[in-house]
Amino acid sequence: MRVGIGYDIHRFDTGRALVLGGVTLPGERGLAGHSDGDAVIHAIIDSILGAAGLGDIGTHFPPEEERFKGADSRALLATVVDLAAGNGYKVENVDVTVIAEQPRLAPYVAAMCESIASAAGISPSQVSVKATSNEGLGALGRGEGIAAMAVALLVDADS
Repeated sequence: MRVGIGYDIHRFDTGRALVLGGVTLPGERGLAGHSDGDAVIHAIIDSILGAAGLGDIGTHFPPEEERFKGADSRALLATVVDLAAGNGYKVENVDVTVIAEQPRLAPYVAAMCESIASAAGISPSQVSVKATSNEGLGALGRGEGIAAMAVALLVDADS
C-alpha cells in the first residue's frame, strides 16, 4: 500500500465557471488557473502522484504549456491514474476536504464523488468529499479562493 497527500489552492477569478470535483456549480465565481482551475481534482492528482512516487502535477502538466490551457481536470486525472497503473498501482480510495467560505457544497458532494470516481475508474464508494470553512480566518476565510486537501491510497495493481 502507498499513501499520498495533495493540496491545491486557487483564487477566485471573474468570468470563469466554478468547477470542483469535475462538477460545474452554476452561478458561482470560477477559480483562476491554467486549466479549468479545479482545485479538488488537482489535489487528488497530486495525492496519487505522491503515493506512486511520480512527482507532482506541475511536472506532468506544466502551466507554461499551451496544450493544458483550459484543460478538463478529469482528463488529467484519468491520465495520472493510467500513469500510476503503468507503474504497478491502482487507486483504492481518495478522500478530499474542500476549504471554502462560499459556496455551500453539500448539494454537490454526491455529484463530485461520481465525477471523480468516473475519471479515476473507481466506484463512487471509493471517493469521499467533505467541505469545511476556514471560520473567517486568513485569505480563505475572507473568501478570496478555495483550497482542497486530498489523500489517496494506492495498492498493487495485481491485488
